[in-house]
Amino acid sequence: MATGDGTPRKTDEEFAEESIEELKVRRAEKSYAMLDVDEAELAETLELPGADFSDERPTVEALPRQADEFTCSKCFLVHHRSQLDHEDAGGAVCTECS
Repeated sequence: MATGDGTPRKTDEEFAEESIEELKVRRAEKSYAMLDVDEAELAETLELPGADFSDERPTVEALPRQADEFTCSKCFLVHHRSQLDHEDAGGAVCTECS
């Protein structure tokens, strides 16, 4: 048996209005959180096009493709032979691209 406390119940429209207001408040809070970026720090890491890197040396050594590897003809990445799905007229295709 249901018992009530005598307070009037809210209608669907009142619930919808409240939830719309809550969404507006949440959206405003999120927009402020996204703007919390240190512009000076961002500018230090920004590289401009045409920057001169002629005196820089690579810090990673690139190895040639090994005997048990292949280059996928779709994504052009080098994969181990265990990731070979099939070979067609265009060349070898990895499992991710097939």
